[in-house]
Amino acid sequence: MRRWMGLPVAAVMLTACVTINVYFPAAEAREAAQEFVEKVIGDDAAAPEGAEQDGSPGAWVPDTRPAGAVAVLRGVDWWALVGVGSAHAQGQPDITIKTPAIQAIQARMASRFESQLRAGFDAGALGFAADGTIVVRDAAALPLKDRVAINQAVADDNRDRKAVYREVAVANGHPEWESQIRDVFARQWVSSARKGWWYQSGGGWKQK
Repeated sequence: MRRWMGLPVAAVMLTACVTINVYFPAAEAREAAQEFVEKVIGDDAAAPEGAEQDGSPGAWVPDTRPAGAVAVLRGVDWWALVGVGSAHAQGQPDITIKTPAIQAIQARMASRFESQLRAGFDAGALGFAADGTIVVRDAAALPLKDRVAINQAVADDNRDRKAVYREVAVANGHPEWESQIRDVFARQWVSSARKGWWYQSGGGWKQK
């Protein structure tokens, strides 16, 4: 009888372990996205002080990590105390963006941004879309001779953007995180944008 009574407890603990293992580390993802985006845009990218607070892709998400006694309590390895392997209860590792595939994409995007796309953003012709891509929002702001090349650069960059969101998720062992990685990056492109650049918010366009 005692053996059967222990099964529900074991099931609950197993479920808790699985939940911890698939938790998406949002704070670490934001840090990785910031590092990646700022290397693409450049070291002089704008700080996130102008970001919105309404949950739009430009919204700056505050640090919600626990402080004080709560942080201490959360840092205790409770699973080890009850005899469960601590490997299941450890915090998520930092999100890595250091794989050869990711860094190759980053290098291409940085080169393309500096040589072709930056001028389009400065002119107001290009904007950051809500899905983490870029779009030509005002082709008339581009010199006629440059429009074909810029359109091709936008297409190439969007292909790399989609690839990097997928690669980051795969590199960290969780392909199912791709949509969450994309959302984090979408916010970071806006947060790192320079003053005067355009981005989508609430179905319309806003200027940083």
